[in-house]
Amino acid sequence: MVAPSGEQIEISSGDQRAVVVEVGGGLRGYAAGGRELLDGYGADEMCKSARGQVLIPWPNRIEGGSYEFEGQSHQLSIDKPEEQTAVHGLVRWAAWEVAERRTDSVVMQHLLHPRPGYPFALALSIEYVLSSRGLTVTTSATNVGGDVCPYACGAHPYLTLGTARVDSLVLKTPARTVLTSDERGLPIGTLDVENTEYDFRRPRPLGATQLDTCFTDLERDDDGLARVELHDPDGDTALALWCDDRYGYLMLYTGDTRPDVARRSLAIEPMSAPPNAFRSGEGLIRLEPGASYSSSWGIDPRASPP
Repeated sequence: MVAPSGEQIEISSGDQRAVVVEVGGGLRGYAAGGRELLDGYGADEMCKSARGQVLIPWPNRIEGGSYEFEGQSHQLSIDKPEEQTAVHGLVRWAAWEVAERRTDSVVMQHLLHPRPGYPFALALSIEYVLSSRGLTVTTSATNVGGDVCPYACGAHPYLTLGTARVDSLVLKTPARTVLTSDERGLPIGTLDVENTEYDFRRPRPLGATQLDTCFTDLERDDDGLARVELHDPDGDTALALWCDDRYGYLMLYTGDTRPDVARRSLAIEPMSAPPNAFRSGEGLIRLEPGASYSSSWGIDPRASPP
């Protein structure tokens, strides 16, 4: 019987284990030190709520599924009829191939062919590596077509420290600004986090705060990385999700309306562009023929409590 997520590729290093899947090239599980740090899904299950999925060539939403690029109008399929939006790109349900495989790493690849709404060709690869710094995920895209194309990328991991709910977890984010959104999740403005419920620049419990929120204007450490930190004060455990400067946005999502993930984990989604970037142009990459774009994010399972 074929698993709903296709081939299961397990990699390991010391006390770390990760499972990458054929369908979507995404991350189904990640554990370190005997702790499950990713709220994933079973090998016999179909992925729900975008858990661990790869978001290419755009993350989040495109209003009406329509956009203009280089003077041409394009219409994508609508994924959410109730919102009239196209969501999370075109590769989440595509078959990816193993290009390279070692005990502690795997490279997945996929060729995104031109199609209605996105008549461009991308050669994609994602490298998953386990090391002393934890899990590192590097995504690369090369324009193998003859025309310049729009590109953005993201990932959708749900993180957990094993608590029944995330309310008691202490959260620290590096963001100084959030995007305000309408009822469809489309940006309509910006807001300084100062004196708002979205200010987690100093660590504090998440509490009852509901997040389906895009954070930006990220403060970075001396190594150029932006870090979101989670700490369980009761279990004295912590982790950090980091991203390089190719990711200028972080979507945080408590999943309150989704029974399968509602407040039992926190989605921390690194994104190279905000929602609706194909229409607004904000953060959108113009990838010339033959040009490539690479970006990295990861999970540090041994982060110190903030």
